[in-house]
Amino acid sequence: MAVSLAHERVLWDAGAIIVAGIDEVGRGALAGPVSVGVCALGPCDVWPEGLADSKELTRAARERLAAPLAEYGAARAVGHASAEEIDAVGIIAALRLAALRALAEVGPVDAILLDGKHDWLSAPPATLLDEAEPVAVPPVRMVIKGDTLCASIAAASVLAKVERDAIMRAAHGEHPEFGWEGNKGYGAAGHLDAIREHGPTPWHRRSWALPEHSG
Repeated sequence: MAVSLAHERVLWDAGAIIVAGIDEVGRGALAGPVSVGVCALGPCDVWPEGLADSKELTRAARERLAAPLAEYGAARAVGHASAEEIDAVGIIAALRLAALRALAEVGPVDAILLDGKHDWLSAPPATLLDEAEPVAVPPVRMVIKGDTLCASIAAASVLAKVERDAIMRAAHGEHPEFGWEGNKGYGAAGHLDAIREHGPTPWHRRSWALPEHSG
């Protein structure tokens, strides 16, 4: 299914000037940050050629989109919350922390399109997110399968995926035994075996049900 600006246009027509699409990457990983992309658009009728949900694109296709997406829309950013922060506040609050960091970089927006059916963004945080600049969260509209439907959310998903994958490839250089170059911190068999053999690293989410270290 091709992306469009139909959902964004509904909000523009209702008076919003800047609409931000938001999507996350890394929520289900065992290691590495959770990353949240934000792409803010003013009224327009175009998007980069080939734009789609990041999960539908090859690495080469995502990276080809990086340059046009860097110029697309009013502003764009990716925020991250580390494995340590996920352990400290839980995944939902960490998602919100990462999103607030990205929104602080993007600047004011009038409305948000958030991928999925659960609004983890406008709910109050479970703990004080004292490292994030205070950001007022505007009205949030959920869009199920938004990363396949909305150009702004698809752009956010690609931006977040490209940036998080680069982080995990760099981390692979520090800890090649875990295979993060390929599995990006998710629970692939080789990654699970490496945790059993070597134990977790500071990149791992230790509050999660990791395999026990056999050493």
